[in-house]
Amino acid sequence: MAIKEEKVLACVDRSQFAEHVTDYGAWAAQRIGLPLELLHVIDRHPEVARDTDHSGAIGIGAQEQLLNTLSDSDEARSRSAREQGRVFLNALRERAEAAGARQTDTRQRLGELQSTLSEQEALVSLFVLGRRGRSAEATQRDLGRNVERVVRALRKPILTVTDQFKEPRRALIAFDGGSMTRRGVEMIAGSKLFRGLPMQLVMSGKPARDAEKQLEWAKTTLEAAGYEAESAIIPGDAERIIAEELIAREADILIMGAYGHSFMRALFMGSKTSDLLRSARVPTLLLR
Repeated sequence: MAIKEEKVLACVDRSQFAEHVTDYGAWAAQRIGLPLELLHVIDRHPEVARDTDHSGAIGIGAQEQLLNTLSDSDEARSRSAREQGRVFLNALRERAEAAGARQTDTRQRLGELQSTLSEQEALVSLFVLGRRGRSAEATQRDLGRNVERVVRALRKPILTVTDQFKEPRRALIAFDGGSMTRRGVEMIAGSKLFRGLPMQLVMSGKPARDAEKQLEWAKTTLEAAGYEAESAIIPGDAERIIAEELIAREADILIMGAYGHSFMRALFMGSKTSDLLRSARVPTLLLR
């Protein structure tokens, strides 16, 4: 028996980006008509600098005393993190409910983000994830260290967000004619998430032989579902073209396939998905 998809899951950490993730999660949950869950994962092995120097604690009985001390310290830190997380999640729940999310729940887990999301995936219709997180506040990275790893591990759509919430009014689909984006078009046609938003279909990069036929199929599929759709083939570098078209067409949300190649290939040749996420300044729905 298939497990019913029953929630929008927004992943938040204790950073300035958590409010943006919550706002977009509330928006998506209302559009789809599903409950919203706010998930905060506490790292099981935080990198915490210890104030006490234990280098000389090697005498008789010192090892056992040291282990007890460290255990007590870890437990106290864990209790403090859980309590701070509870207060943090309650504030975000109030924010989501004020934004109109009808059913909002919170969940706090001790562990690792990727495995926690994989465990929840069967019950999730849509993930919402910040493109940056707490670690990026210190490093100033334009793409969080967890994004690619998490996206590659999941198979459900993932809405990655950046800045403050702005209700999407026009969407752009980076359509390449592949199976991933074709399934994405069918998913959009059957979903309430973007219902009523004008759709812009753009093919870029090296055009396929049957590009016009593929693009016409996508446009017709969306129009049959009631969407207003426009399409264009624009040869050239995909990252540059899509970034420019987002601005030119005044699109405020991007839809695209994600990480179609292996991690090893991306390691040596770079990832077009990551490049486009860096250049696109709008929320992006990643299709897997």
